[in-house]
Amino acid sequence: MMDNLIHATAHDGFVRIIAAETTDLVNEAVQQHNTMPTASAAFGRMLTAGSLMGSMMKNPQDTITVQINGGGISGGVLVTGKSDGRVKGYIENPDADLPQNDAGKLNVSGIIGLDGKLTVIMDLGMKEPYVSSVPIYTGEIAEDLAYYYTVSEQTPSAVALGVLIETDGSVKKSGGFIIQMLPGAHEMIADILMFRLQEIPNLTTMLCDGNTIKEVLEFIFEDMGLKILEEKVPKLYCDCSQERVAKALLTIGEKDLQELYDDNKTEELVCHFCNTKYHFEHEDLGALLDEIRKNA
Repeated sequence: MMDNLIHATAHDGFVRIIAAETTDLVNEAVQQHNTMPTASAAFGRMLTAGSLMGSMMKNPQDTITVQINGGGISGGVLVTGKSDGRVKGYIENPDADLPQNDAGKLNVSGIIGLDGKLTVIMDLGMKEPYVSSVPIYTGEIAEDLAYYYTVSEQTPSAVALGVLIETDGSVKKSGGFIIQMLPGAHEMIADILMFRLQEIPNLTTMLCDGNTIKEVLEFIFEDMGLKILEEKVPKLYCDCSQERVAKALLTIGEKDLQELYDDNKTEELVCHFCNTKYHFEHEDLGALLDEIRKNA
């Protein structure tokens, strides 16, 4: 079953819904980064959130970056999403892992930690990006994002993010949704939705039972006028290249670059987002030095 990202409304447009199955996307990412199970769950939740939130951006060039760092053993987890549902990201410590929590689930909040912030950066093509941070609420990520929407954007939101990991470390199912009450929505609708969300099985259970993400929404919003507006395929992407990495090397300055050149060794740089390795031979470093001096 292919990944799918849906934009929808319900209750005459007063409820906005963004939902996705991201199993293929997250599987690809955890294989690239060789993450341990708990790290896979945290990373997968963040990638799903990045895809959902990115798809809410209006223009193709707009991006949203979400970072969570609570001082836990995972280090920071960062994702960047685009309006077409593409997302990239990394977790600082892919080896972060802990025993299951008291509920028998992967201890995501344990590796994220509670001493830090969730930060959202929106780059809308203006001079300065919009940056907003909230204290970490639970470390479970979904609740932290719901808290962010309520506090920073004054938009009451229900957020679900789930990643089910197989015993071999692969991702069995992954997905999420953001449900938002828009201005003018009747309070009773929010109460009904909260009751339904508390009563239904969790999202990954419903996906494992063979439901598509669209069928999950149809189940939640039965008799509430669900209207599917758009569907797209969320994907993992990275825009790194030899040229981009070379530009990053230029930023270290002539002195440090000269030291690398004098070592007469091949320099290897690894992309944070996709783990692609880029090699710069002695003559490549010399060419970069020439470029710095030419532009000085």
